[in-house]
Amino acid sequence: MSLIESPCILVCSIDMKTGYCFGCGRTRDEISGWIAMTPETRRAVMAELPARLQTVERPPRRETRRTRMARERSEQS
Repeated sequence: MSLIESPCILVCSIDMKTGYCFGCGRTRDEISGWIAMTPETRRAVMAELPARLQTVERPPRRETRRTRMARERSEQS
């Protein structure tokens, strides 16, 4: 059994205006169908998530894993 990549950061709440999760940026359909998606489809969705998260009504209250990892990469450079 292999691990499935997931952008989930356990901040599971949907922005009613955009339909995107505040934590990961996925839609309800993407979240529910995540396991059935091919790795290529999951990666394509994940590529869209940063732009989606910019459109949510309010940003997450805490630093996301994705943001923390990006910050740590930039600090190492």
